[in-house]
Amino acid sequence: MRRRDILAVPLALGMLMQLRSAGAQPASGVLAIAILDDASEDARPELWKVFSKRLAELGYVEGKNLRVDKRYAGGVSERLGTLAAEAVARGPAVIVVAGTPSALAARRATGTIPIVIAGLADPVGVGLVASLARPGGNVTGLSIVTGDAGPKWLDLLREIAPAARRIAFLTDASNKGAQLVYARLEEHARRLNVAARLFDGREQAALEQSLDAIARERFGGLIVSATAVLLKHRDRIVRFAAQARIPALYGRRDYADAGGLLSYAAEFPVIYARAADYVDRIARGAKPSELPVEQPNIVRMVTNLKAARALGINVPQSILLRSDEVIE
Repeated sequence: MRRRDILAVPLALGMLMQLRSAGAQPASGVLAIAILDDASEDARPELWKVFSKRLAELGYVEGKNLRVDKRYAGGVSERLGTLAAEAVARGPAVIVVAGTPSALAARRATGTIPIVIAGLADPVGVGLVASLARPGGNVTGLSIVTGDAGPKWLDLLREIAPAARRIAFLTDASNKGAQLVYARLEEHARRLNVAARLFDGREQAALEQSLDAIARERFGGLIVSATAVLLKHRDRIVRFAAQARIPALYGRRDYADAGGLLSYAAEFPVIYARAADYVDRIARGAKPSELPVEQPNIVRMVTNLKAARALGINVPQSILLRSDEVIE
């Protein structure tokens, strides 16, 4: 494996150093927080570990001065309303949410308890905040730069597969943030005279129908969105792309690690660490309405040459030079 450092890496490290330099004396008393995640418990455990580790660095230790109520929807967005209501009923000081469906459910459940978002696609577009600079309500936190990611994903995929004229976009079709990302991708595709189509992969049955259609209709390329709900199908999706010989780009690096061709993804560990800082600031008295939503522009591109060779693809030098990591 070769590693290539570009600007994103020192930026990420610099941000982490800034995080660790913050004060370590927590607010007095026991801090009660709720975690609401639209995915399953095993979708992003490492990210929640980063979040917990940062809270510990800030002086909040579960079982000592921290109480955490964790609720996972397992990709069934219909459960989120009930889970959010249950979380609110326990009276947490802060609710931390992962995924746009979770954030919307939490916001519907309470207009007073502070809500910290951890890496949502477009909190303004889905109506969670009035603006990034001035959220104006009880929601704040971190947003990932995926508004521009859709067009960027398409451009990168076409560098690897320039002949592809029909692109499949696989996501959780019920996720409003993913819908906004796709709308921008489709608009960019039209300018390039490329046809794009959205496919649902939230549940197993829908995923299999989508993959069957993608193969049967001979799509020339596949883009898998960043939504964590799809991660439970990671191995199936990567295996499908290999068997169908479809060049694929992924919005999370987990897929490249599993054998996927190319990932272009936000540095989620940095985002989850920073979300813990927001919790601390709110616990100390900061108002979410006055805490700007941060949008760290930190992304990493991972290219899997083993997958490329299996597909018979010669990865352009332009892609290799821009990759932060190349899997041999």
